[in-house]
Amino acid sequence: MITTTPKEYGPQPTLKQEYDVIVMGAGPGGAVSAALIAEAGHSVLLLDRSEFPRFHVGESLIPETYWTLKRLGLLEKLKASNFPRKHSVQFVSDGHKESAPFYFEDYNPHECSVTWQVERGVFDQMLTDKAVENGTVFRSDASVMDVLFEGDRATGVKVKLSTKEQNPVREIKSQVVVDSTGQSSFLVNRLGLKDTDPCLKKGTIWSYYKGALRDEGRDEGATIILQTEGKKSWFWYIPLSDDVVSVGCTGDMQYMFNKSRSKPEETWAEELERCPALKRRLENAQQCESFYVTKDYSYKATQPAGPGWVLVGDASGFIDPCYSTGVFLALKSGEFAADAIVEGFQKNDLSGTQLGKWRETYNKGVDNFRRLVYAFYTPGFSFGSFLKMYPQYKSNMVDILIGDVFKDGVDEIFREMDPVMRKTLESHNEVTDSTTTM
Repeated sequence: MITTTPKEYGPQPTLKQEYDVIVMGAGPGGAVSAALIAEAGHSVLLLDRSEFPRFHVGESLIPETYWTLKRLGLLEKLKASNFPRKHSVQFVSDGHKESAPFYFEDYNPHECSVTWQVERGVFDQMLTDKAVENGTVFRSDASVMDVLFEGDRATGVKVKLSTKEQNPVREIKSQVVVDSTGQSSFLVNRLGLKDTDPCLKKGTIWSYYKGALRDEGRDEGATIILQTEGKKSWFWYIPLSDDVVSVGCTGDMQYMFNKSRSKPEETWAEELERCPALKRRLENAQQCESFYVTKDYSYKATQPAGPGWVLVGDASGFIDPCYSTGVFLALKSGEFAADAIVEGFQKNDLSGTQLGKWRETYNKGVDNFRRLVYAFYTPGFSFGSFLKMYPQYKSNMVDILIGDVFKDGVDEIFREMDPVMRKTLESHNEVTDSTTTM
């Protein structure tokens, strides 16, 4: 079971009336920002509405998360954990055609190439503990009701604390507000900044299993991406601790949640039948959680920062989970934002331009992931066939898959990939149209 026991923190800390920085949301992005800003000597208040540790999906770490975790000093804790080691990723097409595993260390023989499949409650706890260790004040009983503004400048938050407080509703001032509220996207929704991706209107059903089949040796902790027959949906398969596996199914919204599919368990059963490779792995497994559902979650913020405020992690945007990029982007955006905030205090400049100065580089990296996601969903497109035609771009594709997306020149792969994708899609549509009119 994916269960966690809230940590005994003792009494919640007493709050001051003002902090240099308030961080809303103690997920990976918020915790990293809080830890690094506090480490630089600034007063930081980190707020979350849930007791820790708490459940969250998104368990697979890609290799480039290593560098932020190293900066935080968390590598030894992760090495000492019982999280399964992730050496590789494997793809299965059309429900049963299994590729050879791709081992990250064969491409880059550095310890960063062996990463982890984490239980997010425990992993997020590590990050918040580091923030507190660095001097952050953390409240896990705080529901943010509003962000305070003077004109267009954020000046603090209005928050509702535990009912044990004499005055549970408080206004707390700050010079900077960091929004790390995940897919709740507090400021994005408040300010009307959400821009959904019309090409990625997807939905996901997921659950957890015990006793599922695992490969042996260094393949035991591999992430497996399994497309179903006809490629109308795909499954993730992520081995976790305690013989638990995270399994999710993603597809187009209209396909996954149409009128004929009223219950998640019915859709799941139908899609599982279309994926023999996964059905074989789950044959002797027992489902140990109910089904979870999320819908239409690919989006980005049209404005990532403003005077006294900045967005990090999923609060600023989210793309499809097929390459397990969520935690990596949360960690990196939290790190980038923290550095911009610390520099802003040094320069006495907390403008939106300063707080969001890292976004151009970051957005280019996110776009590299997004374009590879588009390729994944293009009917008839094959990465294997593409790389046979253009083997010189294999290193570019691997760089993106491991998260080295901010490197100059990594996007050169799309010079050839985009035209191939367009031609493939045109051919697919012509075949579809001819079949429809017959």
